[in-house]
Amino acid sequence: MRIDGRHYRTIWLDEDGWRVRVIDQTRLPFRFETVALASCAEAAEAIRGMVVRGAPLIGATAAYGVALAMREDASDENLSAALARLGAARPTAVNLHWALARMRERLGGVAQAERAATAYAEAAALCDEDVALCRAIGQHGHAVIRERAATRPAGTPFNILTHCNAGWLATVDWGTALAPIYLAHDAGMDLHVWVDETRPRNQGAALTAYELGAHGVPHTVIVDNAGGHLMQRGQVDMVIVGTDRTTATGDVANKIGTYLKALAAQDTGVPFYVALPSPTIDWSLSDGFAIPIEERAAAEVTDLCGLTEAGEIGSLRIVAPGSAAANPAFDVTPARLVTGLITERGVAPASREGLAALFPDLAGKALAA
Repeated sequence: MRIDGRHYRTIWLDEDGWRVRVIDQTRLPFRFETVALASCAEAAEAIRGMVVRGAPLIGATAAYGVALAMREDASDENLSAALARLGAARPTAVNLHWALARMRERLGGVAQAERAATAYAEAAALCDEDVALCRAIGQHGHAVIRERAATRPAGTPFNILTHCNAGWLATVDWGTALAPIYLAHDAGMDLHVWVDETRPRNQGAALTAYELGAHGVPHTVIVDNAGGHLMQRGQVDMVIVGTDRTTATGDVANKIGTYLKALAAQDTGVPFYVALPSPTIDWSLSDGFAIPIEERAAAEVTDLCGLTEAGEIGSLRIVAPGSAAANPAFDVTPARLVTGLITERGVAPASREGLAALFPDLAGKALAA
């Protein structure tokens, strides 16, 4: 995507050819800054601290984290240590563990002298593949939007609601839930996006709004609890969200608050779609409630981060002194509430049969394992 006329991916090699540069998402939308990661430890901390976030980008960063580790020490012991360190950074996003398993398999039979170069090449290939997957998701999702929009009265915008950030910033490029929106907008469709703020970290208000604004897509930021109200009033035509992990049966783990949007959508007859690349499917799980749900720091709930009147990025406490705060980062939306899963191979019903029909190769491999 483009920022100030320049194309960016969210992760790339620095000019020195070995450090890994990423956009610091903790500084957005007020500062566009990049950070160079020079070690496996720094890559793991970038994932843990949400300098990078979004399941596909977490996986890409982890892959490059392995490459950085191999540059330092290509021994079997250090490879195992790097995989363990990176794997512990975030528990819910399955792309993280998929990427690490791919790096482990690729490097297992490679001589130590060749491991660093091989790891960098594999990480780069993983990133290129993610871009292609997201572009394909965009094309299939664009077709869904066109079909749904055809029923709207002429001269009225097609209103899409999205939750959290499943755009370019959550992937290497294009995004998942936002890729169909970008393609529809670029094709000249009259559309408008309702952007959930997405407390407690406000990825919608800070990141999705930033992306859509940079691309010129009409949008309005709303508080999380306004979505159901807008659906009741007929002001939402379709919901598209992303996912951090989807089970083989179509249950979806996404940013906290997604389940409530799905309930409201079902009650009001609004179609609810989930956009995802195949590495986000956990073929080993049949029940979404077996997905580990990350519990993040209470400070994300008790404090708000923003731009002060002095123009500095700072935090402000909003919770009564002495009150405890819980911070589950994700919730599970059962497959019965999902209209369809938009993948790189097409749109599938949210069911074991639906996913297996699109991905017989992956589903079969999982059953064999």
